[in-house]
Formats: sequence, C-alpha cells, structure tokens
Amino acid sequence: MPFRIEEDGSARIMLITSRGSGRWIIPKGNPMRGMKAHVAAAHEAYEEAGLSGHSFATAIGRFHYRKRLKTGETRAIEVEVFPLAVAAQAADWPEKHERQTHWFTVADAASAVSEPDLSGIIRRFRPPPASARAEGGWFRRAVRLFGRQPPTPGG
Repeated sequence: MPFRIEEDGSARIMLITSRGSGRWIIPKGNPMRGMKAHVAAAHEAYEEAGLSGHSFATAIGRFHYRKRLKTGETRAIEVEVFPLAVAAQAADWPEKHERQTHWFTVADAASAVSEPDLSGIIRRFRPPPASARAEGGWFRRAVRLFGRQPPTPGG
C-alpha cells in the first residue's frame, strides 16, 4: 500500500485503477519466485504506478477478493498488504497508459475501494511517528537508496 507523508504529518494513500473494471485498488501482484513478498509488492507498485521507495517487510493486513480471469471465471485471491513509503514516482513505467493513479486522504482511500477488508486496513493505517521521518530516519534513507529506480530483488 503506497503512502506518503504530507508536511502537516498526515498520510496520503495512492490508489490505482484496475485494468478491467476501472475500480480503485492498491497495486498488487502475484508472488515472485526468489523474491520476498514485500519486495515483490514494491516491484508491482513500480510496474503498475511507477512508484519506488521503502517497502516494509511486515504485512499490515490481508484481504480477499474475486479475480476475474480471461476465461470469465472468477477465483478467490488473498492479498497481503505491505506498506510502501513512496520516495518517487517515475515519469514513465510499464503500465502507465493502462491505469490511472491518484493520491487520496486515508479516509477517502478507504471509501474509494470496494473490498470491505481492504477498506478496514486503510482506515486503520497510521503513518510512522514524526521522529522516524526526521533527518537520518528511514524515509530519507529510502530516498537515498531508491531514488527514482524501482527496488531490486532481495532489496
């Protein structure tokens, strides 16, 4: 779940549109062989929204939804949600012309998604304390580490 912290300390959540229905969702994808789950999630955030930053290894929740397959059938999917502190958005990325992106307040993001469990995860989200964002904190390190490049496997 991509987030950024505003100057006033409030959080914003980036949602993207799904390719099929155009509903608001978080970037997500399938597990990738040889890649930790939070790193794979960060990789998907780059492909789907051009985002790079610091992905946290601890999931903040799980939700389920029904994915429509190309055959028209649906499959139950469980998604683990990992926070991604966004350092940058690229000018171009693989799925740029297939999706819209938008930064929402936490409350508006929770209202925009259609999955009730995801809405709850978003509503409960709290940004890290200001002390963690201070000079030398994890966010500044993430900016220095990732800049405008997507995270690499194992990163």
